[in-house]
Amino acid sequence: MSTPRPRAVLIADGSRSHLTAELERLAPVVAEHLEVVGRVLDLTDGTIPESAEMVVVFGGDGTMLRTAHLMGKRQLPVLGVNLGKLGFLAHVRPEHLAEALPAVAHHEANVVEHLMFDCSLVRNGATVQTLLGLNEVSVLAGSPFSMIQVQLYVDAELATTYSCDGLIVSTPVGSTAHSLSAGGPILRKDLDAFVISPISPHTLTNRPVVDSADRVYELAVPAPNEATSLVLDGRVITTLHPEDRVRIARSGATFKQLDIPGKGYYRTLREKLGWGGQLRE
Repeated sequence: MSTPRPRAVLIADGSRSHLTAELERLAPVVAEHLEVVGRVLDLTDGTIPESAEMVVVFGGDGTMLRTAHLMGKRQLPVLGVNLGKLGFLAHVRPEHLAEALPAVAHHEANVVEHLMFDCSLVRNGATVQTLLGLNEVSVLAGSPFSMIQVQLYVDAELATTYSCDGLIVSTPVGSTAHSLSAGGPILRKDLDAFVISPISPHTLTNRPVVDSADRVYELAVPAPNEATSLVLDGRVITTLHPEDRVRIARSGATFKQLDIPGKGYYRTLREKLGWGGQLRE
């Protein structure tokens, strides 16, 4: 008795014609191995069919992030076909899709679960908004572009106050994004930890910190600039008021990435970040 083929929905950003064209070109390749139960081209208001067991995303890491947001708390395993540049999350090249799909169809691909977080905006003591994130949440100084004081609380205890242009709280997945450019470390994607990275801190002793994902983090800016903003996974959520608190905690949802055998973590770093060098003889 043959094993039923996984039911998949195909996803691309319908506002970008080259992505939808690639989806249409590669859809027959996917259909040879998976049962295609739908397509989603609207990454804002689209709906993933209840019958779907996994998603195949055509795009870059930005499309993968938007897909994670679209799925919300019902995170399905994701196979990303990289039509972008770096491709840390969408790591299967189009020309390699046909050879990657049999492992998925035969349930030989590993499902690697990655940390996600809930970001809550607390205003006047009440939670007014909670959003799901995958990469990072940032507080950015904004115009008139003077430094801000960002207070960091860990489990309700004041840890420190940063004088900086902003502060990033990143997951391991996000550690190769904005946090990396701010001098933060790279974390293995399966670690349960957050990275707190200040942007251009005025004090040399303020360095990135790695701490457990089981803690609750809060950010406060007592004297924000006119345009000091809360940014989540590259989206500006709101400008911050003096009394606001930004609360970050592990989410019950996890991002489920399908890992194809033979694609190791450090190989990905070498390829995507251009790590070079050789051993001395």
